[in-house]
Amino acid sequence: MPMKALKFKPGIVSDITSYSAEGGFVDGDKVRFRFGFPEKFGGWEKYSDNQYLGSARRLHNWVALDGSDFMGVGTHLKYYIEEGQTFNDITPIRSTVETNVTFTTNTVSDSSDSTFQTVLVNVTAHGANVNDFVTISNADASVGGIAASVLNAEHQITELVSSNQFRINVGTTASSATTGAAKSSGSVTLKFQINVGLDNTVGGTGWGAGQWSGTTSDALATTINEGLEYSISDTTLTVTSGTGISTGDVILIEKELLFVSGVVGNNLTVVRGHSGLHANSTPFTGDASSTQDSNSFSVASAHADGTLVRLAVGNELVDGKNLKDFVGWGNAASVTIPGAQIRLWSHDNFGEDLILNPRDGGIFYWDKTLGLGENGRAKELSATDTYSGETSVPRVAKQVLVSDQDRHVIVFGCDGLGQAPTASNADQEATKRGDGVQDPLLIRFSSQENPVDFFPTATNTAGDLRLGGGSTFVQAVETKQQILVFTNKTLHAMKFIGPPFTFGLQELSKNITIMSPFSAIAVEDAVYWMGVDTFYAYGGGQTIQLPCTVKDKVFLDFNFAERDKVHVGLNSEFSEILWFYPSSAGTEIDKYVAYNYLEKLWYYGTLERQAWLDRGIRNLPQATGNQYLYNHEVGFDDDGSAMTSFIESSAIDIGDGDKFVSLKQVIPDITFNGSTSVNPDVSFTMKSRNNPGADFNQTTQNTTQRSATTPVEQFTQKLDYRLRGRSFALRIDSTSLGTKYKLGTPRVDVREDGRR
Repeated sequence: MPMKALKFKPGIVSDITSYSAEGGFVDGDKVRFRFGFPEKFGGWEKYSDNQYLGSARRLHNWVALDGSDFMGVGTHLKYYIEEGQTFNDITPIRSTVETNVTFTTNTVSDSSDSTFQTVLVNVTAHGANVNDFVTISNADASVGGIAASVLNAEHQITELVSSNQFRINVGTTASSATTGAAKSSGSVTLKFQINVGLDNTVGGTGWGAGQWSGTTSDALATTINEGLEYSISDTTLTVTSGTGISTGDVILIEKELLFVSGVVGNNLTVVRGHSGLHANSTPFTGDASSTQDSNSFSVASAHADGTLVRLAVGNELVDGKNLKDFVGWGNAASVTIPGAQIRLWSHDNFGEDLILNPRDGGIFYWDKTLGLGENGRAKELSATDTYSGETSVPRVAKQVLVSDQDRHVIVFGCDGLGQAPTASNADQEATKRGDGVQDPLLIRFSSQENPVDFFPTATNTAGDLRLGGGSTFVQAVETKQQILVFTNKTLHAMKFIGPPFTFGLQELSKNITIMSPFSAIAVEDAVYWMGVDTFYAYGGGQTIQLPCTVKDKVFLDFNFAERDKVHVGLNSEFSEILWFYPSSAGTEIDKYVAYNYLEKLWYYGTLERQAWLDRGIRNLPQATGNQYLYNHEVGFDDDGSAMTSFIESSAIDIGDGDKFVSLKQVIPDITFNGSTSVNPDVSFTMKSRNNPGADFNQTTQNTTQRSATTPVEQFTQKLDYRLRGRSFALRIDSTSLGTKYKLGTPRVDVREDGRR
């Protein structure tokens, strides 16, 4: 009986034709290669049953001086520090308001409808967005049957009514519709957390770039001081304050746009019945009897005293632009705001404390000595209780990093210096913080061992550098000897050179690309990253493109609109670098591509993971998904369910493929060593076809199962088939609980069967 040994080349090769890839593998999922042979991925299980809120896209693990094991978890909604399987919310507070807040309740017969369990909160210039979190305290009276104890809690804002009003869901239906204060005397306290980020990418202008209906939180606003009637003939509007409103402006009252034709103190003369804006945003200058495109028509409505009035067109110029204008439904926003991309965090520990930064947002500091309770929330770096003597602390940045060797806080893509501190103005805000104007290529670093001293002097080591290539900073990666800094087109080395300059920059490569802010990773002193259409590596003083055998498989099935979600993880136990990315089928991460940097092999598969952290302080790699933290390389199952894993070979033939062959038998060569199941099994599927452009015309499947482990591992000795074709392929599938497999060199009984 003639037998043929199936010796496969390691790795997956999917970028050439099946015949050209003969002797290798062309497809697979959740398999890796060790010593040149494919085996099943390790499994995973929940680290705990506790969940966090939002999509967690960044992890950071460190140990405090007392041995506390902390895990920083940054989501698009909050920032947590996990300890002892508990997620502790340390999200910074944006503002604290103490005022006599009024609440408005409503009722509905069907209490199961949460829409009618909302409470309208009236807070002047709250600055919040939908999904932001606010904590209410000090309420001591019920409103509409909703108890003070229900109001005194953290709430998520469900609707933005105006710049002075928002709604929250209190989880219970009011017994009466009323407006009232929840404090018998004195003030209620509201603590607003920093604005939440986006979970999916939105362009920097247009819908989603500003607040509800296109307004910005800084747009000029006042209130009606005398009601308007339901008539276009009522053209005199008295407001609480007419300051800032001029003839030719457009104002918005609820859903009605009005053109201001005259201003005398607090009395405005308005044209009603028209939007006041053409489609091209030019002011309407006709009278109330004129006709316009129906798209710009606005029906006059009645408005009560106290109704909010917003300035739609005519706000003060900022750097020559009306950056504070309301822009209207369907029109492009006039601003590009932080948060137009998804919420991404950078973080690093400064000793046992933590410095964190939401990309294109502020920089915050968590002091371990303050604990993980409500009073231990992270605070703005320029206003911590931990340090004093702040100078020019950056207000906004793209990434923050602590240099391990020399203990400088390095801030990338930040704002410039504030005023120079002097004896006369040392306590002024302008000296403590940066100038607030973000420069996407600016790098600033603090004085050594002092995270709040950023103004360079002759007696400190603070300073700044500016990248000379590209148009924006993307990512910085720390290696053993230097920090590699990526722009969208160039790669630079940032090295500690000592006084007087502290750090220096050297350009290493031009005309490179990088996929996302977290797609590069350091392995020893080399750095690997995903570009927009290829993979790169830097090491030994040169940048190279990595030869990739699955390049088309990855980049031809890629959702580039969500490229910022791409992140890279290291699985050092198996010498693997894994890039997780969103395929064209959806908006969330659902696939990975892996590179074994020791054996220089590629393979890929499907896995929904939003962040990844290699083993180190903790014994296992950890990753996030579905609002859980997972331990990886635990068993061989999918959190208690069977994991689907397979590997498929390319076409195999005899000679030059000009002859038909008959395949009758397979002698499997496989090991189930490490399986937790008593009788683990895999399916051996043999497929045959006559031509490379044809589908497989015969497919037969048999199961190989382990029957004993001692004295020698025993499993199915042979598998019988009856196939005929010019070529055949082998596929191994694993869909059983507790099964680990490793494929060796199976033998097949294959014979020449003529030319027809």
